Amino acid sequence: MSDPAFATTPEPPYYAVIFSSRRTVGDEGYARMAERMAELAAQQPGYLGAESARDADGFGITVSYWSSPEAIADWKAHAEHAVARELGRRVWYEHFELRVARVERAYGKG
Repeated sequence: MSDPAFATTPEPPYYAVIFSSRRTVGDEGYARMAERMAELAAQQPGYLGAESARDADGFGITVSYWSSPEAIADWKAHAEHAVARELGRRVWYEHFELRVARVERAYGKG
C-alpha cells in the first residue's frame, strides 16, 4: 500500500533538492504559489516527486527528487519558478537553505 505523502522514486541513483526554510508571518500569496509550483514541477522532464512538511512555528522542509542535474538546472531556469524564488527571498522566507544531493541508496517500509 503506497502513502501519497511519500514520493515514489526509482532505483538510485537520482538527485534530491532539499529546501529547508523558515516562513515569515502571513500568507502574502504563498499558498497559491506553492500549489502552482508543485503543479508546474510535476510537469517538468526529469521530475520524480516531492515530500514536504512544515511545523506550527513556520519551519519546513521540502525535498524534490530529480533524474539528473540537468533536470534540476532546467527547473531552476523556469521563468515562473524564478518569480517564485524571488518572492521567497523578498517576502515569504526569513531564512532558507538549499542543498542538492545524489541519492546513492534508498529503502523503506510500506
